[in-house]
Amino acid sequence: MSNPFLTAASIPGHGVIHLALLPPSTPRLKTTSYQYPLKLISPAPVRTDDEARHLVHTVYLLTYGGGLVAGDTIDLTVTIEPTTRLILLTQGSTKLFKSPGLHVPFEHSCFEQSQTYNITVPAVDSQGTGSLCVLDWVCNGRQANGENWSFLRYGSRNEVYLVMPDEKRKLLLRDNILLDRDDVRDGIANRMHELAVFGTLILFGPLFRSLGQFFMAEFKALSRVGGRRWESGSESGDEEVDAAAIRRAKRHKQESVDGVLWSAALLRGCVVVKFGAPEVEGGRRWLHSLLVEEGTVVREMGERALLSLR
Repeated sequence: MSNPFLTAASIPGHGVIHLALLPPSTPRLKTTSYQYPLKLISPAPVRTDDEARHLVHTVYLLTYGGGLVAGDTIDLTVTIEPTTRLILLTQGSTKLFKSPGLHVPFEHSCFEQSQTYNITVPAVDSQGTGSLCVLDWVCNGRQANGENWSFLRYGSRNEVYLVMPDEKRKLLLRDNILLDRDDVRDGIANRMHELAVFGTLILFGPLFRSLGQFFMAEFKALSRVGGRRWESGSESGDEEVDAAAIRRAKRHKQESVDGVLWSAALLRGCVVVKFGAPEVEGGRRWLHSLLVEEGTVVREMGERALLSLR
């Protein structure tokens, strides 16, 4: 692994992660370099519990002082070579402190981020296309301090591209979230309809195909007007339901208690899940239960991939 201490000519907030495949087919973190206010920590890789025993690397994104202040900029470039697997996590919620002009935007803070994912399509085996699982969520601030979407501006954009063998890029998804106090006369909080957390989950590629199908099926099974019997999970009232239907009914009850609202859509091969909840813990519990029940994330990436949801 390269020396993380960059030269004086380095750009503040700039970081590079390169997960390479070294002979003989061994994944290694070739580069993890960073500059203030960004800090990267990479614990020892772990192997999955499935038969393939894939080696999965993890890198934590941290900021000095526990958050970002006015003028801070982060520019991170990540390269993941074929057949390697990387979990990229923040160690906790990224705190956004006051500006003169999960993320936790404090009162009078401003924040904007843009995340671009370029997934290369192999020239020979199109089934070897990379896979992507992105969770991007934001909460309403420090409720104990009376904050409730009290920031000035929050913007987040996620773009997913396929890079074809001829190196041309094909846009698959562009997802934007913009919460700006100047654009909302009655305040951001009123527009959020008592939600304390709002998030987006993006799934793409063969590794997460079954997970995407699971979310689509679960969304289709949600109660509609004149819907289901909650005590059995059956649309028809038949008491002989399988274990999956019983788990679904139990989860739907918890969703109702937690006030979770969500939707799922398939867009150019990407499954996009939007969700919100009146309490952060309710949203966290809902997403964790679905990911654990379906099993792909833990099976393919290990338990560490769910640390942010515990």
